Amino acid sequence: MSEHHHHHDVSGKNLFLTIVLNIIITLSQIVGGILSGSLALLSDAMHNFSDVLSLLIAYFANRLAARPNNAAKTFGYKRAEILAALFNASVLIGIAIFLIIEAAHKFYHPEVINSVWVIGLGALSIVLNTASVLLIKEDSHDNMNVKAAYLHLLTDVMTSVAVVVGGVLMYYFGIFWIDPLISALIAIYLIWASFGLVKESSAILMQFTPQGIDVDEVVHAIEEEPEIEDVHHIHVWKLDDNHIHLEAHLDFKEDLPLSLSNRVIERLEKKLHDMFEIEHTTFQCEYGRDDSKEKIV
Repeated sequence: MSEHHHHHDVSGKNLFLTIVLNIIITLSQIVGGILSGSLALLSDAMHNFSDVLSLLIAYFANRLAARPNNAAKTFGYKRAEILAALFNASVLIGIAIFLIIEAAHKFYHPEVINSVWVIGLGALSIVLNTASVLLIKEDSHDNMNVKAAYLHLLTDVMTSVAVVVGGVLMYYFGIFWIDPLISALIAIYLIWASFGLVKESSAILMQFTPQGIDVDEVVHAIEEEPEIEDVHHIHVWKLDDNHIHLEAHLDFKEDLPLSLSNRVIERLEKKLHDMFEIEHTTFQCEYGRDDSKEKIV
């Protein structure tokens, strides 16, 4: 059994600062959206409010995942962050569908909008969301939970730019139907950005074989060892963002003593880690056992 830890240390302080920044953005945009009558601004406010929720969940899930394992929870809370990522991405898709429905109504019944509020608060959102993105950019590379929050913030920067452009068009040209159009485009982008994260987090929770790992290649690597006759009953899955696990039954060609079989397993652990980044292995060693030899059971 082998385990190699390369988990990136996520900064809780940076996540907390992004929460504060997004609360400021959300409150200002809700007030501005009501006063101006802009759906795009209210849409951006709802998007930012979802960011506040996602960042809070990401923050607490990050703290929860760091708790140690115990006898009652042998895997600890490793999947708390995966659940948070799935929840956040799903909420974004739900918000996006709501925005599309509202935008369709407003598109056919455009209203006069105070575009000065739209431009000013859109610009404030760009500045504060850019700061938030920079705060957690590094952590988002290695942590799916933080990546979900990062995607929220990155889309906020883009949507705020669209809001400002729309505000300028309304101010100078009186094109008020541009407001629901921008709102709908924001929503479509949200669905596109979130779908991949839903798919990835669901695959981990369903214990699918991780992307990039070919089970046939894993079998070949194991059966290359001269002492191994056969490998079967294989399971490969991800515990969280960073830890790939493998379990399998090994048929040995000879009835080896434990000391010799341990050396074989140690070689296999290093080989599988180097080739496939498998960090934790559990092998059931067998000799002459009459069981099913199916690779996948």
